[in-house]
Amino acid sequence: MNKKSLNTGPLLTSVFALIFSLLLGALIIGLSGYSPIQSYAAVFGYSLGTVKGIALSLSQATPILFTGLAFTIAYRVRMINTGAEGQLYMGAVGSAVIGAYLVSLPRIVHLPLTLLAGMVMGGLAALLVAFLRVRFGASEIITSLMLNEVFILFTGYLANGPLKPDGSMQPQTELIADTARLSKLIPKTQLTTAIILGIILALATQFILKKTIFGYEMNVTGLNTHAAHTAGINTSRIQLITFSLSGAVAGLCGSALVMGTNYRFVEGISPSYGFAGISVAALAAYNPAAVVLSAILFGILKAGAITLNRTTPVPVEFVDVIQVLVVVFVAAPRMVKAILDIPKQIKKEA
Repeated sequence: MNKKSLNTGPLLTSVFALIFSLLLGALIIGLSGYSPIQSYAAVFGYSLGTVKGIALSLSQATPILFTGLAFTIAYRVRMINTGAEGQLYMGAVGSAVIGAYLVSLPRIVHLPLTLLAGMVMGGLAALLVAFLRVRFGASEIITSLMLNEVFILFTGYLANGPLKPDGSMQPQTELIADTARLSKLIPKTQLTTAIILGIILALATQFILKKTIFGYEMNVTGLNTHAAHTAGINTSRIQLITFSLSGAVAGLCGSALVMGTNYRFVEGISPSYGFAGISVAALAAYNPAAVVLSAILFGILKAGAITLNRTTPVPVEFVDVIQVLVVVFVAAPRMVKAILDIPKQIKKEA
């Protein structure tokens, strides 16, 4: 790439990646014999054109907002948290226990305590991974990925055994108390105040990274661990705290599912929200504030896929193709820059 190439920052690259993926997705849909206009009208028309559609889009965005933010936080110190799925399961079961069995508390105490339980459980699950990395040099990618199965099976055992209600045929826990339930933002929908909590967390994370000493130490540790250590920063402490915070946010995703959607822990509570957060974080260029917009976009696509499947003959898998294309383009910024340079190359040759 020559010096005259268009200089796009990470966020701008993500915007062009989105545009290219939508255009290429339209081309693929057209070549498959379906109408791109009809497909996109169904996806975006319902998701953005009705109150129920907007509520569905935002409710679909909520869990991946938390997991996307969790991945972004860990990535700030260049640690890859592939364990958000297991951490959200631990957070979910922690909130389910406090929400169901710690009764006779006022809502103002019970609600935050239930959320805190999810954060603590998710944070402890991540702390184990961070400790193995800092103390023994174990790859956090491998350990967090392998521990996913351990945590999921452990929570499944609890839902099938010690925490399973008498007479229940399903692997689940007791219903949580009303005082531990999140409020609905729109009646008769799954949209709860969890999305407000997620947005506040994203903005708070952005503030910490930009305006605090701890955020500065996180950024320096991520950019160059050896230089940060030489400058007197306790990089091991920063990595332990940061990765634990990442797990705590993933645990909050589990809390949101228990407190706002299922009102109990259910085996298989997450359809891979932990891994979906990686795509959300990548599209946002690992910017906490941009994670909010990225999660909403993916929420729109997920909500639109439901309408696409119900109102058109277009296979719903095309929505998955678009999401994959977004990640491909984001993961290949040189490809995006090369595409953007095509008009300049044509003009130069002319």
